[in-house]
Amino acid sequence: MSSEKNKEFKAVNISVLTISDSRTIEQDDSGEYLASAIKEQGHVLSDRRICKDNLYEIRAIISQWILDDNVHGIITTGGTGITGKDGTPEAILPLLDKTIDGFGEMFRSLSYQNIKTSTLQSRAFAGVANGTFIFCLPGSPGACKDGWNLLIKDQLDNRTKPCNLVELMPRLNEQ
Repeated sequence: MSSEKNKEFKAVNISVLTISDSRTIEQDDSGEYLASAIKEQGHVLSDRRICKDNLYEIRAIISQWILDDNVHGIITTGGTGITGKDGTPEAILPLLDKTIDGFGEMFRSLSYQNIKTSTLQSRAFAGVANGTFIFCLPGSPGACKDGWNLLIKDQLDNRTKPCNLVELMPRLNEQ
């Protein structure tokens, strides 16, 4: 993707949620990577939390953020697999106004280059809720790096051409 470097960068406020039954903030390499990458890109880290893979706890945190007009984007890491405990899609998909189907498709296509057919186990997805972009990534640091560097970073950069998600933000709640 090309970028208009002479155009002024527009910072986006982004919250990060790690969904894990075993990680603590000190052991959260994926969440730490995303928080650092967000700030390094020039965006604002609005909030960062860890919660158990519990449908209602996930929904409560995500709902709080999508109601906050100062949160423009949310990135989750973890809970997108297919085991019995993986419940991120079940928790968040009902909250979405629209899905961004191409995100999950592109994520799996790009992941194939690194992890081959194991990517079919990923239920990574994205969407919009109440004018807030939500990106749900697998829990591994590699998946978070790929998701941020290959997809999210450019789409949350208003200078990316031919188009980006930031330029759509004023129109997300149109009726």
